[in-house]
Amino acid sequence: MRARAQKRLALAGAALAVLLFVAANAHLLTVALVSQPECRVSAQAAPARPAC
Repeated sequence: MRARAQKRLALAGAALAVLLFVAANAHLLTVALVSQPECRVSAQAAPARPAC
């Protein structure tokens, strides 16, 4: 394998890993907000209940 091809493959793998990490965190945030919407932080509301 040529050095240029190897470098492209390494960069593509790193980009894929970063994309997967961001997607997983976005999914976790979405699931957390959908599962207990009453526990969201709001400027007008009091702090979240201890059970949240």
